[in-house]
Amino acid sequence: MRLLVTTALASAIALPALAADPELTVFDWAGFEEPSIFQAYIDKHGDSPTYAFYGDDDEAFQKIASGFKADVAHPCSQMVSKYRDAGLIEPWDTSKIPNFDKIDPQFLASEVFKDDEGVWYIPTDWGATAIAYNTETVPAEDVSTLQVFVDPKYQGRTSLPDSSDDVWALGYLATGTTDWTNVTDEQFQAAADWLRKAHQNVAAYWADPSEQAQLMASGAVDIAWSWNDGVTYLRADNYPVGFQRAPKEGSSTFFCGYINLKDGPGNEEKAYDFINAWLEPSAGKALLDTIGYGHTSTEAMATIADEPAVKEGLSEVDAPILAQTPNDPAQREKQLAEFEKIKAGF
Repeated sequence: MRLLVTTALASAIALPALAADPELTVFDWAGFEEPSIFQAYIDKHGDSPTYAFYGDDDEAFQKIASGFKADVAHPCSQMVSKYRDAGLIEPWDTSKIPNFDKIDPQFLASEVFKDDEGVWYIPTDWGATAIAYNTETVPAEDVSTLQVFVDPKYQGRTSLPDSSDDVWALGYLATGTTDWTNVTDEQFQAAADWLRKAHQNVAAYWADPSEQAQLMASGAVDIAWSWNDGVTYLRADNYPVGFQRAPKEGSSTFFCGYINLKDGPGNEEKAYDFINAWLEPSAGKALLDTIGYGHTSTEAMATIADEPAVKEGLSEVDAPILAQTPNDPAQREKQLAEFEKIKAGF
């Protein structure tokens, strides 16, 4: 299964996967091509941008670093420093982004994103990584702890993301670390040892939320370390899914946004039109309904504050939270290398 998924993803990112407006190419996670999220762009230009897709942040970076050309890309926060250090991005001109000041300041509270040289990152969306489970086959008490992922009862019945950051967030939380910005060697080793145990229960590492949803809907797995969108897709198909964000060890949060790639082949002004469409307050409802994520705009979030999906999937919880904020790039590389070993059974 993993070989087939890897082959499919390689094919998907070799060429634009959704050709539309040829003057703007967006390199993005699958699922974010939903037109309602950037409806203002379509209203102005008559079509969606051309999309190319990737399955995880490190894969996307390697593709761009190897010469793949796009105008904007959609990394999560911990990747921005890699793009900056590699000289692959340029600052945004926020004078062309009227709603920039509506972004919640907490999402820009890092010199990686905003410094004397300019604004390097436009945060747009955020979500949670927590336990998705089949409520008909998995008792609620079993998912009251992250140790469900190493419970022998679920051998061959779990799925983890093929994403180093999310998997390490799980490993750290499960072993008592809730802040990954200053990890000791002992904390790293404890998380690695735990992830090796969790690997024994994994039926498949999912490459994108659609695949995770398919694995659960088919009955192949009962439990997954999941983003909001996998749960949203399952609920749309009337699958009995729960989303446990408050196991005793905690869960994780992340946020993502857009970078302005250097030497993009398209129309720079259309890149700004795209970002401005994303920052319209109406994008908040579209983002929540189609993917289950929150919006970084305070105005957009105000329009959906009372939605049940916000209360369940995005509200504060009474449990530890590991925030996937920028961390030491050297530590990320160490984690990525170790994750590859773990997946290979070493």
